[in-house]
Amino acid sequence: MSNSESTQQQNIQAVDDAITSRHSVRAFLDRQVDQQVIKDILAVASRAPSGTNTQPWKVYVAMGKKRDEIVEKVCEAQKAVSENPELAEQYQETFKYYPEKWISPFIDRRRENGWGLYGLLGIQKGDKDKMAAQHLRNFKLFDAPVALFFTVNKAMGIGSKMDIAMMMQNVMVAAKPRGLDTCPQAAWNHFHPIVTDLMGIPEDEELVCTIALGYADPDALVNTFITPRIAVDEFTTFLE
Repeated sequence: MSNSESTQQQNIQAVDDAITSRHSVRAFLDRQVDQQVIKDILAVASRAPSGTNTQPWKVYVAMGKKRDEIVEKVCEAQKAVSENPELAEQYQETFKYYPEKWISPFIDRRRENGWGLYGLLGIQKGDKDKMAAQHLRNFKLFDAPVALFFTVNKAMGIGSKMDIAMMMQNVMVAAKPRGLDTCPQAAWNHFHPIVTDLMGIPEDEELVCTIALGYADPDALVNTFITPRIAVDEFTTFLE
């Protein structure tokens, strides 16, 4: 193998490793992330494609006291909703992330994911208190020191959500070789009013997703949970 071929193979392996090693981390260390590292990640991620180069993404980064403040407020809201479900009407996502009616095989994968995680954590079906506590972990950012809130202007079409999704994937992949891990969270979308208020997000923007960013806790059992992927042949059709 020539030097150029060897270098190419190393490059392929490095990119593949960054992509395939990415998974949703649900326990982070109490270790701060340097702001310049975050800027570097976002600069790389901004090379994502977007329709007619509109670059519709906006990113709001919460760290330190601001991060703690928003976690406290959203956790209070989530606890209130758990105790009084009628309050959920106050907290609505600006767009439907999930379908109103689930169909197979998607509902089957969703259930497999949920019960796989709960089973690992020893949470049995019907154990509402433990389920609620685990759900609340979402809004504690799984103890990650950084929250990234991704928004797009409400005037933009659905294509902009596709654009920002590609940018977010870049963020998660770029974090890996820097020793960082992530967890994308659509759960925060319900608390759009609280997030936009505390983060000073203009009214013409909507929250698309939140990413928890930090250093993974290598000893946390929950971080051993890796979701499966179906084979290429199951989702691909080749026509010649």
